[in-house]
Amino acid sequence: METDKRPPAGGGDGCLVGVIRIPVKIVAVLVVLPVRVVWELLAAGGRAVHRHVLGPLYVHAVEPLLRALGWLLTTLLKLVFVWPWVGLWRYVLVPVGQGLAWLWRGLYAQVLAPAGRFLTAYVLRPLGEALAWLGRGGMRYLLAPLAKGVTWIGWALGMTLFVWPWVALWRYVLAPVGRGIAWLAAAVYRYVLTPVGHGLGWLAVAVFRYLLRPVGLGLVWLVAALYRYLLRPVGLGIAWLAAALYRYVLTPVGQVLVWAWHVAGRIAGALWRGLKWAGRVLVGWPASRVYRHVLTPVGHAAREVWRTGRAAVREARATVRRALFGTPPVEPARSRARTLGSTTAADAAPADEISLSRRQG
Repeated sequence: METDKRPPAGGGDGCLVGVIRIPVKIVAVLVVLPVRVVWELLAAGGRAVHRHVLGPLYVHAVEPLLRALGWLLTTLLKLVFVWPWVGLWRYVLVPVGQGLAWLWRGLYAQVLAPAGRFLTAYVLRPLGEALAWLGRGGMRYLLAPLAKGVTWIGWALGMTLFVWPWVALWRYVLAPVGRGIAWLAAAVYRYVLTPVGHGLGWLAVAVFRYLLRPVGLGLVWLVAALYRYLLRPVGLGIAWLAAALYRYVLTPVGQVLVWAWHVAGRIAGALWRGLKWAGRVLVGWPASRVYRHVLTPVGHAAREVWRTGRAAVREARATVRRALFGTPPVEPARSRARTLGSTTAADAAPADEISLSRRQG
């Protein structure tokens, strides 16, 4: 038989258990458990360093330093680009403009307006009246002298109205105000801006020398120390641990698992073939023999008994009906053949005819 050529599958269970289960348990206890413990220790150490070293360092050192630098930079920018121009506008240009406006209003109210009223009342109106009188009476004899007088008066009025006020305004107002503004600007530059600029330069040098440079050197040293004494050893340790884990743990475990997978596949195939053979021998073949040699004859015999019993019961029921009620009229053969409810064949022989006298008797 085909099953005789296959190796027996029930003799290697103990060896399989010893080869697969025991090495896997040993590898899990000796390798996986220490690696998990080391990983948990490293994770706890990282969380502790972040919680107790890096977090407080950032909160209590780096963040206040950045805030102080931002405030100092904002103050320097205000000192250099905002406050000088605000002070110049507030304390120089605005008062000078207000003084010029007040001076112009006073000049107009106290000089120009009275001069205009005086010229109108005492010069232009009498001059107009005199010109009208001369025009009405003595235009011919006074025209040339009057023309010279009008010319001289016009020149005097022009000088008085359009030249001398602006010359006086320039000489006695604008020039002194300009010299005062220039002197004030020179004084502000000499006694305010220059010392402030020197102070800002010295402050910037001092901040760079005594604050930014030491802080920068400290941060550089701290980063270098962290890299040299913490990050680099930890990275090398992790790399060495990963290499060792891959070389001495994962590779052997993978090889063992691959070998165990192949062995398990072969064992599973052998078990499946054995189960198929056992099912075929213990269940299929006996079932087919029982069905063929026992159930089939018994079924045939039961079917014959059932048919025989049903025919006997039908015949007894017909005999009792004939004995009690008589025989019903027999249909012709053609009509009996066409009856749908008939249980007999169409070519069955017709029953004997019974006369009416016999049926009644």
